[in-house]
Amino acid sequence: MVTRVLVALAFTLGQAASQPAFFKSPYSLDEMKHKQAVVETTMGTFVLALMPEVAPNHVGHFIKLAKDGAYAGTSFFRVVKYGIIQGGDPLTKDPTKAATLYGTGGMNQLKPEFSSEKYTAGTVAAVLAPGKPDSGGSQFFVCVTDQLQLTDKYTVFARVVEGIEIVEQISAVAADRVGRPATRIDIKSVTIRDTPPPVVPPFTKETAAELGAYRAILETTKGAITLELLADRAPETVRQFLRLAAAGVYDNSPFHRVVKGFVLQSGSMADRPTPLNAAQAALIHNLQPEFSPTENVPGMVSMARGDDPASASTSFFICAGECHALDNKYTAFARVVAGLDVVAAIEAVDVQDERPKELVAILRVRIEKKP
Repeated sequence: MVTRVLVALAFTLGQAASQPAFFKSPYSLDEMKHKQAVVETTMGTFVLALMPEVAPNHVGHFIKLAKDGAYAGTSFFRVVKYGIIQGGDPLTKDPTKAATLYGTGGMNQLKPEFSSEKYTAGTVAAVLAPGKPDSGGSQFFVCVTDQLQLTDKYTVFARVVEGIEIVEQISAVAADRVGRPATRIDIKSVTIRDTPPPVVPPFTKETAAELGAYRAILETTKGAITLELLADRAPETVRQFLRLAAAGVYDNSPFHRVVKGFVLQSGSMADRPTPLNAAQAALIHNLQPEFSPTENVPGMVSMARGDDPASASTSFFICAGECHALDNKYTAFARVVAGLDVVAAIEAVDVQDERPKELVAILRVRIEKKP
């Protein structure tokens, strides 16, 4: 769990000799709508959804600078761990300049466009000199976690929609007491693109009969287990299992529980060796029970759950023996039609407190149409 750090933004910025004319967006609102900025850095890439309806001149300014290549070669010169990251100063292109000058360039170009937008994680806003609301320019900061105390004080013009983990990693690099990173973190490029159409998860519109035309092959460290999917009994559970499998949610999931003569259990996200990406995590939700008359004989597959019948999400179990104590209490959604010998091999591994002493895992789940 990331600790939320409240950040008071205080910038020591140079004063402009004279106030230039303020920037007005050369683009119409329609031209700026539905645009994203892909920010490629030396630590990874994150994507911003631009918000011209909220701050048209700031968005127009950002788009123009990005298209002119103005951000390429600049660096993130200030970080607050799990708080904010700050970049966009053209002076940072020159690593020989005194670091004390970083934060003084690219200012005094924009009038504020304050709004009631909340400073939640991923919020992107323009940097201001203290007490100078008209000092916005090329510099920006990104909130790594919620910074609600900043609301109404800066102009919000974008939000991170992909890669917030990259922003978090940048914020956590080693830095001195004023937040200057020990090593440079450069922006390699900022590319403006149209917002891609929403990705429709697979297995969204299929009927129960169409879902039942698929089978799932669990490729495990002990061999393959082929599942027939019982979509006529539990269509929504089958749909979700297929969706999670297709997204790679079950890849490298260990069998975290083995009870000899009873069940093998896998699919727990708490036992997954690597974290889910944002797209995978967005697919996970609790499932409503789809109980049906079921004989829990060896090879029957059901969703695991807690005391609440609607608490099943990703974890499932395979009966390795007669499991009649579980009949009609769990959503049975599949049965093993090939690979019971692999089930037996997993059941035979040495365990301690029901946890295998060796790593036994689902390497991936392969989905295919029935032959």
